[in-house]
Amino acid sequence: MKKYGLIGYPLTHSFSKRFFTEKFATEKIDSTYENFEIDTISKFPEIIKNNPELIGLNVTIPYKEQVIPFLDELNDSARDIGAVNTVKITRSGSELFLKGFNTDTFGFENSLKPLLEEHHKKALILGTGGASKALKYVLQKLGIGFISASIEELKENEIRYEEIDKKMMEERLLIINATPLGTYPKTDTFPPIPYEYISGKHLLFDLVYNPEETQFMAKGKARGATIKNGYEMLLGQALKSYEIWNSKE
Repeated sequence: MKKYGLIGYPLTHSFSKRFFTEKFATEKIDSTYENFEIDTISKFPEIIKNNPELIGLNVTIPYKEQVIPFLDELNDSARDIGAVNTVKITRSGSELFLKGFNTDTFGFENSLKPLLEEHHKKALILGTGGASKALKYVLQKLGIGFISASIEELKENEIRYEEIDKKMMEERLLIINATPLGTYPKTDTFPPIPYEYISGKHLLFDLVYNPEETQFMAKGKARGATIKNGYEMLLGQALKSYEIWNSKE
């Protein structure tokens, strides 16, 4: 029996375990998916050692970057982004080979592209955490310029939320929430941007998927904007992970 799993901390609500468990049951696939909640990345080798049937892992917060030194190779997108959310484990006798991938890029691009219109030339990314790295990779690929709003120490191409004004909102018609604001149970929270400048030309993309419609999305919809949550992106990256784990490469 093949085994897959997820590493992260904490793992209180895991989309991946529920999704893959249902997939295996529905499609009668002889496989299991297990959550490996570890409080330090130093426990990662123990998981590999103690689960010889394990052939694939998803990686979530806070280990998407910390897991990299434990891997033998990265694919192009994972290397360029500097973050891994999928690990393929290849075993040959006592030999072990771990390769890291980033399937967030696949999920985001395929969820975003059908909604893009000619006027979506510039983006405003809310948040500068690990999740935003995959977004930037995809936006660059699509030729969409971006700037990020941050509450941390400012780096290149970053601004404070207080700097988001009418001109910026009118120029940047794609706004992406890459923060956890609005996630259940804190559904009354939302990024502090001037929503009064949102128009029908705006596209608001929220990486949050629970609840289905966040305050960020609702405020955009009330102004006529197109809105999209992160569920399809999450689904896309999960299916891509499964494809990678079971490929011959």
